[in-house]
Amino acid sequence: MTHSTPFRMTEQAYLVLLVLSGEALHGYAVIRSVRELSDGRTRLGAGTLYGNLDRLVAAGLVEPTGEEVIDGRLRRYYRATDDGRRAARAETLRLAELAELAERARRSLSRGAGRGAADGLAGSGA
Repeated sequence: MTHSTPFRMTEQAYLVLLVLSGEALHGYAVIRSVRELSDGRTRLGAGTLYGNLDRLVAAGLVEPTGEEVIDGRLRRYYRATDDGRRAARAETLRLAELAELAERARRSLSRGAGRGAADGLAGSGA
């Protein structure tokens, strides 16, 4: 599926995509799952969630899978598409590589801590 505007993977969109890669969920379940996955660091409000879902659906990464009425309230269910699962895997790999680069930089800066600040950054391209 091709789309005219490239999708910008924000942290919130990534977390939503991750939780929808496992199973179809309704909105409140997505909010709860993202909070659990992020150890409480990311708390989505309804507006933020549905804004992200709209962008993910428009990009072909998530699709609605149905709806039902529970206690008089409509629940819409969403799940990641195959493209969405591939995008989640790619973003996970990108973040792992970024974390590795950050760890190497941290170790390098730690070793250089005894030198002057300019000396410690001289080989880093900064």
